[in-house]
Amino acid sequence: MAIVARWEWRVFGKGDFGEAEKMIRALPMDSNKKTEEEYILSRKSDENVKIRFDLIDVKSLQNVNSDNLEQWLPVLKTGFPIAADKLAELFKILKVELPKLERAEYTHDQFIDELVKTNPDLVLVNVKKNRDIYKIDGTTAEVAETEFNGVPWRTVCVEHEDPALIMKVVGKLGMKGEPNMNYIHAMKKSVGME
Repeated sequence: MAIVARWEWRVFGKGDFGEAEKMIRALPMDSNKKTEEEYILSRKSDENVKIRFDLIDVKSLQNVNSDNLEQWLPVLKTGFPIAADKLAELFKILKVELPKLERAEYTHDQFIDELVKTNPDLVLVNVKKNRDIYKIDGTTAEVAETEFNGVPWRTVCVEHEDPALIMKVVGKLGMKGEPNMNYIHAMKKSVGME
């Protein structure tokens, strides 16, 4: 299956999203996904690096268009134990110097304890997500309850390969003009990195 870059529009808040949320929730829910994930934030990069289902999953920001929609592309997915060559690739994405490695490969705990928590430019964020997913005019939309290191946030998202279709749905929801904010910037604000 070809890897496709997807455009995304997302907002964060503390309360509900008024009429927009009512419109979304009036539709039949496509699915619900509950996950616990770890994100690795870098002071030197805004790439999306997370650990979910024992896999490191990296999405890279490709473009930002005139509507401030962001286009993200999956660029790395690897499991544990993680080998030295993959660590070199990952640290290049994080724009952080790879320390001298003491072993040929690292388990999840070794990676977190020895390479992430010891680096002053990296911050580990424990994230819980409870995502209600809907289909609106061909796009994927979600309303989610999240926690970043125990701090609760709510988010609404619309994503698709076609940015014009996303903006049509955002307009239909009455949310044009709301600032687009991705998970990484929301987390960095939440944990005091920006």
